[in-house]
This record gives sequence, C-alpha cells and structure tokens, in this order.
Amino acid sequence: MEERYSLGMDTELGGRLGQNLKQLRETRGVTQAQMAKLAGLPRATWANLESGAANPTLGVLDRVAHALQVTLEELVAVPRSSAQRYPKGTLPVKQRGDVTVYKLLPDAVAGMEIDRLELPPGSRMTGIPHTPGTREYLTCETGTLVLVASGDRFDLSPGDVVAFRGDQRHSYLNPGARVAVGYSVVALAR
Repeated sequence: MEERYSLGMDTELGGRLGQNLKQLRETRGVTQAQMAKLAGLPRATWANLESGAANPTLGVLDRVAHALQVTLEELVAVPRSSAQRYPKGTLPVKQRGDVTVYKLLPDAVAGMEIDRLELPPGSRMTGIPHTPGTREYLTCETGTLVLVASGDRFDLSPGDVVAFRGDQRHSYLNPGARVAVGYSVVALAR
C-alpha cells in the first residue's frame, strides 16, 4: 500500500505554486492539457494546481516537477522580480588585511565566486586554495597586479587575464604607487 503525504499547504504557498506552475507552463508554450499528459495527471488536477487551491501530495508535485524539468524547490519558491537594483554598499564587503574584497553578485551562482579586489599601493593578499580541480581567473582593471601561483609570477596590466589552478597556493600583490583593481572569478570543481 502506497502512503500518501499531503503538504497541508497554506493559502500563500498554494498561490505561489499556482503562479509558478502557470508561468513555467506558459514559458514553455504548452497547454494545461499537454502538461497534465506529460505529468501523467488529469487535466482537471493541473488546472486545480494552477488555481492555487490544490493541496497536492508529494507524489503529484514530484511528477509535476519532473514534467517541467525543475526542482520541487523551484515549484514553491517565492517568485523574483525580473530585475532589482542593488545600490553601492549593499552587497557584502570583506577586508583581508589592506585589501578590500567586494562581492559582485547578490545571488549565489552554483559553483562560482566573483569578486572585485581593491589593493592599495604595496598591499598583498594571500589567496586561499580551493578544492582540487578548481579554476581561477584574475583580470586587472586598473593599476598593476602581480599574481604568484605555485611559484610562477604573472605581471598584469589593465585588460590582462591569467587563468590558473585555484587549488594551489597563490597571492596577489600591488607593486604600484596607486590603487589597483582586479576581478577574481573562481569556478569551483564539481
């Protein structure tokens, strides 16, 4: 005998589910009947889900998520606006010695870190080695930067990029007389 578990959805959660299902279905350009067929559900069940009034079982949600090729989490997530402005100073900033590290993205991107590095004249920052297989990219925007990775030295001028293994010892240095700005992109190993 198969056990059935209901999510016991509140009105707000049911409404989000309905909005997300409708948006996901319409984005794919398919009808309720077509999606219901893909999910192996009656069309009336699909319509009830989109209405926000349904109280589906986990089994039904799993079939819906599979048919839409999304996660269960995405089905009930709070919809985000299409665009949002983040004023200067609202994203996280870290101080590592004299170096200021600014997060560039407000949302996490799976397997990736992107930071803006501001190095005062003569400052140095030691990078933290990542998991094996990680790739790291450093580009210089202004000033001059020196990257030392596993004993190799790379002098960067504005526009230069160095790609290197991020799972090794590395450091950043500003040998110049003015502030240097660079961008670090870390592609974490999966």
